[in-house]
Amino acid sequence: MPPAESQDWIPAEINTEIPSAARIYDYLLGGGHNFKADRAIADQILKVQPNGREIALRNRAFLRRAVRFMLDEGVRQFLDLGSGIPTVGNVHEIAQKHSAGARVVYVDAEGVAVAHSQLMLDANPDAGIVHADILAPEDVLGAYYTRGLLDLSQPVGLLAITIGHYLPPERDPFGAFRRYRGALASGSFIALTHLTNDFQNVDAGGIVETMKSTQNNVFPRSKAEVLELVGDFELVPPGLVTTSRWRPDEMDDVPEDPQDDGLYAGVARKP
Repeated sequence: MPPAESQDWIPAEINTEIPSAARIYDYLLGGGHNFKADRAIADQILKVQPNGREIALRNRAFLRRAVRFMLDEGVRQFLDLGSGIPTVGNVHEIAQKHSAGARVVYVDAEGVAVAHSQLMLDANPDAGIVHADILAPEDVLGAYYTRGLLDLSQPVGLLAITIGHYLPPERDPFGAFRRYRGALASGSFIALTHLTNDFQNVDAGGIVETMKSTQNNVFPRSKAEVLELVGDFELVPPGLVTTSRWRPDEMDDVPEDPQDDGLYAGVARKP
């Protein structure tokens, strides 16, 4: 895939010299929608956390398994908060392969992520992208695609994959998550992953310092804080674990030490 700098769909207002978390993650996953500045930060992260690519890939594998689990539980609509740059195996691809007509609404504030999503989803009547700040739940829940594609009186799969640790405490992420949970019908699910400073195998402090030069600061949280994002939803077995330990498939990469995953992961159901 040609480098992102050669693409003519990059929004004019995007400053390609300022790295973003969405594009750094895309690079770690092996994607091509990132810029030189993003790759430079990603390389710094890999110096701090040498298994950073593995952490990203296990996180992506968890997303796949969580979506499939929700589909098996009868969920046919998904709200993906902080969806990032579309890559192979995105939520709508997984969901619509399993169940034709499954509906997906992506949400992101990053211009390149939104622009590429719009191109990718242009011919898909059952998926759309909302350009919004996920810490403004009313904007997200009231958006055109959310209202048009999702029926909030029926179960929804709310996805918060590696987004919580980009939400600053002073903007009340717990309150925002409470609003999203409250908007969902009984039988809905939330799936999330979150960077933590609980693990000795992860230099969370080094990652935080590296990311300070980007437009996305990082706020690792403890297990208790991650559970607060889940709220009164009931965790399904095996509970809040790490990405590779959540119902791995036979061919998934499962390190000997779960702390190598770097992220808490779990799926919970609304009673």
